[in-house]
Amino acid sequence: MLLNRAKLLASPAANTVFTTVLTRGPVVRPEIARITGLSSAAVTKAVKPMIEAGYLEELPQGPRTVEGAGRPAYPLTVRADREFFVGVKVTADELIGVVTDLRAQIVRTAHRVPVSDRSVAQVVRDIAVLVAEMTPAHAERTHHIGLSVSGDVDRPGGVVRYSPFLGWRDVHLAELVATATGLAVTVENDVKALTVAEQWFGQGVGADSFALATVGVGIGCALVVNGRLIAGGYGVAGEIGHIPVAAGEGPTCHCGARGCVEAIASEEAIVARARLAAGEPDLDMAGAIDRAHGGDAAVQAVFDDAGKAIGLGLAAMVNVVGPERVVVSGEGVAAYDLFEEQIRAAFTTQVFGAAARCPLVVRPLPWEEWARGAAAVSIQSLFAA
Repeated sequence: MLLNRAKLLASPAANTVFTTVLTRGPVVRPEIARITGLSSAAVTKAVKPMIEAGYLEELPQGPRTVEGAGRPAYPLTVRADREFFVGVKVTADELIGVVTDLRAQIVRTAHRVPVSDRSVAQVVRDIAVLVAEMTPAHAERTHHIGLSVSGDVDRPGGVVRYSPFLGWRDVHLAELVATATGLAVTVENDVKALTVAEQWFGQGVGADSFALATVGVGIGCALVVNGRLIAGGYGVAGEIGHIPVAAGEGPTCHCGARGCVEAIASEEAIVARARLAAGEPDLDMAGAIDRAHGGDAAVQAVFDDAGKAIGLGLAAMVNVVGPERVVVSGEGVAAYDLFEEQIRAAFTTQVFGAAARCPLVVRPLPWEEWARGAAAVSIQSLFAA
């Protein structure tokens, strides 16, 4: 039986050690202690059960340093093939699935399954079929699946409290998918899941604090502070999409408020306003982008307003949280050139003092990376107390 069934690690220290080896390895114990601030004894205590369970291994060859009184310190690395993980990004239109190893490296080409019926029962059945199709080669070592869904997600309870794009409320998704697949299930907000992957394997490696904001169907944001993903008391920390930037006179948001960033800068909001500006009721996002690039001033103004709203939302978040950097991603960055100037201008104007030096890093990521983020959360769940 895999040791993770009883929770492999039961302390923040052990979680920190594993994450350090995962993101910095191969790495020797003294270096782990230096990076984490833990004592040598604490590092050794954390490492021992992971080696015994086969999650970490000492490299038999390569550079060695002196760990103590004449004792060689062999570099530690993660045994990537110890377990495999399924990650599924659930959207209103399709399921995007991947299989990864313990380093969250994709080992199976993503499958994309159209969602024709958004009912909970049908989506759960589709997830089960997708898992069965993707995992036969790794079935004996695949015990976990991570799901990422937009909206308000209770990760500890495995409940989708509200997903506006799916029309779901209070769905016990982890329980339903566990019953359908026989796997241990984690469910997380899609932006938070993507942030976990970036924290461990992307722009967040080595950063004590950073934020990841996404632009597209919705406007999302997740925060890492003191090396930990922040959920907040109600699980919705970082929701810059619902910061009011045109309160009272702005458009109504699906959340019921007025003037939210998302009500101005989401894909749906941009398309709705672009249709009015262009006088084309059938205009889609691609058409709006083409019109703006072609010099249509009215449609360009729609993107200008969206960029300003995003910049103000980012500035409010940076003023409150103070991350070292902000990563901007999401499917909407394909049109980033249309509102980059406005984002940066509004951000620079509204952010306070030295926080204006906070870099905005644009990082386009394909949908498969969102599914990989779901798998990364599943990997992370192995080491939750």
